[in-house]
Amino acid sequence: MTNPPPPQQNPAAPATRRSYDTVAERYAADIGAELPGKPLDRALLDAFAEVTRHGPVADVGCGPGHATAHLADRGVAVTGLDLSPGMCAVARRGTGLPLAVGDMTALPLRSGSLTGLLCWYALIHLDPPRRAAAYAEFARVLRPGGHALLAFHTSTADARPGESAHFSDWWDHPVDLTFHFLDPATETASLTDAGLTVTAHLDRAAYPGVEHPSRRSYLLVRRDGEG
Repeated sequence: MTNPPPPQQNPAAPATRRSYDTVAERYAADIGAELPGKPLDRALLDAFAEVTRHGPVADVGCGPGHATAHLADRGVAVTGLDLSPGMCAVARRGTGLPLAVGDMTALPLRSGSLTGLLCWYALIHLDPPRRAAAYAEFARVLRPGGHALLAFHTSTADARPGESAHFSDWWDHPVDLTFHFLDPATETASLTDAGLTVTAHLDRAAYPGVEHPSRRSYLLVRRDGEG
């Protein structure tokens, strides 16, 4: 992992990093154990593995590494990256896979070095300008013809796409986190601006009793150009 671009200022990054360092163990125990109860998520990850198994893949915003491990189990050469050193430590201990600390708005990766990029519910902490910066980074590090799979929350009973929620307490730990509910159409336009083409879009409701009761969206995108 060499030759990253000059760092971009991300004013929310320190608070987000500290917050996830604080809750890393509890997050891994709760949310990191959800994937067995999410058959559609597993199917999407399996499909993503099919189109990216021939080259290196990064799981950006990997958290405790549960999706990273799922891809590795399917033969993908995957490395996890997360803003939080605490999350990376938990993921490394739990998966034994290669992990690195990194900000998705300034990825520590060579241009054109990846066949695939997974960003699984991590975009929700970025405001629109920072998401656009992340998409530009995704396009930079993907090879022409490479794929990315993105997942994000779109709404809850109390929040619509485009709205946000702020947490100052999570699992009885002090945090400073803003969660953005994203509009798939808006994100598709921003991805297009970055040179990424959406090839598949799927929406689903929450799995009751398994996960937070929010609606979710998944976008499979391809970097423009010949692979």
